[in-house]
Amino acid sequence: MASRPIIGVTLDAEPAGGWSRLPWYALRQNYFRAVVEAGGLPVALPHHPELAADYLDRLDGLLVTGGAFDVDPALWGGGPPHPKVTLKPGRTDFELAAVRAALARDMPVLGICGGQQLLAVAFGGTLIQHIPDEVEGALPHEQPNPRTEPGHEVEVAGDTLLAAIVGASRLAVNSAHHQAVATPGEGAVVNARAPDGVVEGVEHPGYRFALGVQWHPEYAVDPRDPAIFEAFVRAASR
Repeated sequence: MASRPIIGVTLDAEPAGGWSRLPWYALRQNYFRAVVEAGGLPVALPHHPELAADYLDRLDGLLVTGGAFDVDPALWGGGPPHPKVTLKPGRTDFELAAVRAALARDMPVLGICGGQQLLAVAFGGTLIQHIPDEVEGALPHEQPNPRTEPGHEVEVAGDTLLAAIVGASRLAVNSAHHQAVATPGEGAVVNARAPDGVVEGVEHPGYRFALGVQWHPEYAVDPRDPAIFEAFVRAASR
């Protein structure tokens, strides 16, 4: 049996309080389960930007996860943070260093939710800081129903990596974000949009596998969601 490719999975970070009296890392189990079920071997990555290259020396692919925080507008020329913006500088510093180093090596990268937004920033793209303020008639992208259920559909752009992976032009997705990609960056393309026009995915054809989706396919809300992890792990196997 071939060895499972090693997939680095970025963690969320919380300050002291709650689960521990000291600062702590955390991540939902379904991220790891989705990687395992797709054939990968997931390993958690603590936030040490200076060690990003050392981590990547031992990895075959990088999964950048989501979380209840935002990418600093200073990183993409977005001006002062919107009042609704929440920053986690230590996490973002590490993830951006890891993504840039992975892209430089042409290592497969999958970005989910905030990870998709960070991937767009690494491509040189920009973000919408707060959807309700900038998108007229926007859907409730912070869906009121459980994340295990669809919040809306997305239209998948033809002739994209995402379309080839899922084999469909529409997907049901969950939705847990108040920011979104405004521009995908030089050479990158938008691969999915919500009915209100909000960008729901980006990718860059200049790399072996550099794909981001705004929803959370680790929940498998749509039966084609696992194919995203399977394609990512396959790319990391080569």
